Amino acid sequence: MRALKGLLGIEVGLPKFKLSTNNKYVIRVNKSVKQLRPYIVSFVASRKENLTNEDIKELIAMQEDLHNGVGRHRRKASIGIHNLDKIQFPLTYTTTEKNFSFVPLDRQNEYTMKQILDELDSGKEYGFILKDAERYPIIIDSNNIVLSFPPIVNSNTTRLGADIKNILVEVTAINKHTAEDTIAIIAINLFDAGFKIHPVIIDYTKPRNKELTPNMKPKIMQIDAGYINQVLGMNLTSQEISLCLKRSRLGSSLEPLKRARLKCSIPRYRTDIYNQIDIVEEAAIGYGIFNLQPSMPCSKASGTKSEITKLLNAIREILIGMGLVEIINFSLVSKKVQFELVGAESNIKNAISVDETKSNEYEVLRDTLIPSLLQTLSHNVHEEYPQKLFEIGKVFQTSDSLDEHWNVGVVIAHNSANYTGAKSTMQEIINGCFGPKYASAISTPAVYNGMFMDGRCANIDFNEMNIGIMGEISPLTVQNFKLRVPVAAIELNISSFLEK
Repeated sequence: MRALKGLLGIEVGLPKFKLSTNNKYVIRVNKSVKQLRPYIVSFVASRKENLTNEDIKELIAMQEDLHNGVGRHRRKASIGIHNLDKIQFPLTYTTTEKNFSFVPLDRQNEYTMKQILDELDSGKEYGFILKDAERYPIIIDSNNIVLSFPPIVNSNTTRLGADIKNILVEVTAINKHTAEDTIAIIAINLFDAGFKIHPVIIDYTKPRNKELTPNMKPKIMQIDAGYINQVLGMNLTSQEISLCLKRSRLGSSLEPLKRARLKCSIPRYRTDIYNQIDIVEEAAIGYGIFNLQPSMPCSKASGTKSEITKLLNAIREILIGMGLVEIINFSLVSKKVQFELVGAESNIKNAISVDETKSNEYEVLRDTLIPSLLQTLSHNVHEEYPQKLFEIGKVFQTSDSLDEHWNVGVVIAHNSANYTGAKSTMQEIINGCFGPKYASAISTPAVYNGMFMDGRCANIDFNEMNIGIMGEISPLTVQNFKLRVPVAAIELNISSFLEK
């Protein structure tokens, strides 16, 4: 809503935010937390109306989104939201022994810290964060009432309810910047929801100074208007660019001595803006992506297509003429899709893998196209059948050296998809792409492959050399991909066929 108001011109520039001048809330930080989660930030939010059940649901949803995103599944930061009326300030952020006990959220009896980690679902899920700790972090009030055992669970005593108006939000973290990012996002959202935001003083032990949180001071970044125009291929004035940035809810003003240079104020909650290219993106959004006009690049470069590219384009046109729809998938795929779901786990040992991959979606290079095609079908079960898809792409295999070649994969999904239809389609492809002479030299001896139904699978041989495989996908594989109809598939090694 905040962004949309800017794009519609209802409110432009930095969003409104006002921090109360009431500084009576204090959290004291014990130096024992330094080795665990050394940073804490907080604020108090109040309004005249009671929280509704819908308010509570939205607060919890926001809390979990931030836990999983900025907080990296609570490893970097965790959030506690509490009923302020149950709390007596000042609070203390400290550590305690494993035998210390309190009543955790949604429980009626006391649990020790060790029991919470061993028995509660939240303890089992997030206990690894504190696996090497000898003492455990805890937040208590001046009456020794427990608020939270971060990052595991809050106390049942301070749980939210539909009859309260005042809440306390606290964030503990291993990184100060992450803590401030998280609290800023929550603060602006609650302010927009009609809450008054009261700061909390964080009192660290000497020699550190007291800090007032949340820190909502905008970040300042300077950028040349010429750089923005160069990247976007436009010719806007500095004033026009400044207005575009304001429409994206950034502050923007022209430097007095350098009219072509802009001073941008970035709201504290905009944790996604790091450098100048992010400012360029905001300018493009404020201008309106739909308003950008395409133009031909000024270049003297020229060239011709390679023979393999010409051939693949011809194959592509013929397959489209046969009523197939082309798709394009990444060459890097997950082991689960490429091997496990198609019953080819034994091939994992020969896979070409990414070293120390950061995502299980991109673990190995494909050695066949069919699993990716089946995954595409699984993403489109809501579309009308029959579905006939093809892909032209490279596959990668290794023996003594890396073997890289072009394949064509086809899947046909509908209630009557079978081996006969697959063979007929294969013959149409060979005949249409290469001519009857080559189609007549194709043979299809039966073969076993775990991806296909036993007895309904065959190699595709050309003059006794294998150039592909075809058949009906096995019911187990169909079930693994959560498909609703039978599937027939074909894959041809175009590179080997051309060499032959």
